[in-house]
Amino acid sequence: MVTVKIVKSLKSNLGGFKVLRKFFHHHTGKADDKCNKLCCTKIDGFSVTFGKNDVFHDVNIHIHCGELTALIGPNGAGKSTLLKAILGEIDHQGNLYYFDAKGKHTGNPVIGYVPQYLNFDLSTPTSVLDLFRVSLSNRPAWFQSKAKERESVLHTLKKVKAEHLIDRRLGALSGGELQRVLLALALNPLPDLLLLDEPVSGVDQNGLEIFYEIVSDLRKSHDLAIILISHDFNLVAKHADRVVLLDKTVVCNGVPKEVFRDARTHKIFGMLVNQGERGE
Repeated sequence: MVTVKIVKSLKSNLGGFKVLRKFFHHHTGKADDKCNKLCCTKIDGFSVTFGKNDVFHDVNIHIHCGELTALIGPNGAGKSTLLKAILGEIDHQGNLYYFDAKGKHTGNPVIGYVPQYLNFDLSTPTSVLDLFRVSLSNRPAWFQSKAKERESVLHTLKKVKAEHLIDRRLGALSGGELQRVLLALALNPLPDLLLLDEPVSGVDQNGLEIFYEIVSDLRKSHDLAIILISHDFNLVAKHADRVVLLDKTVVCNGVPKEVFRDARTHKIFGMLVNQGERGE
């Protein structure tokens, strides 16, 4: 079994928040890997069934460090469910392995997760700093020393160009600003695998561009392996190194141009795929 440590819920400290980051610790199972001596995370034979409903089956994906893999598929294909299975939130078959650059089995990856949105009371006085302090500590916010933790939080926020938001109330953040704060939270500590579940849904164009520029810089500077769920083929074509088409199982995968030109992709998405091809 995978041992999962869930970062403390903010519900008990901040009236309804839930931190959406998970950490997977070392797993002692065996693995047979062919990652070509590259650092990678291996999703091996993942399957999820709800009752008699086969959500997806036999999903096998390699995510190399420093690469962004976009996960696309029609509604109901199992994309978000796959991320929940990777996080250990739901029962599933299959294994998750992490390999260093020498190809040695080094256990399960540390995982950072950025959701589509965070539900909370917009009138809450909670600041960005409070969010970090409570989510990264076992003690209530009012027992913490802001002076000791402020510098550390500022350092993390600078990675997503959001240090100026440290004292801002969460309810006063724009959609794009909130997603950058959640991204910063997912980077503390720095993960091996970063999961982005439609992270810019409802974000304006400017916020969207800023978010993806930051993600692109992070994967290069920190050698992060990233899985992104997105319905925007233009963004996928622009930012993804590889694309996986999921429809109950992996239909096809490869570089964006290959997947967008695949007949199976056209059969599922029709003319929408042409947008991604033009974005190449």
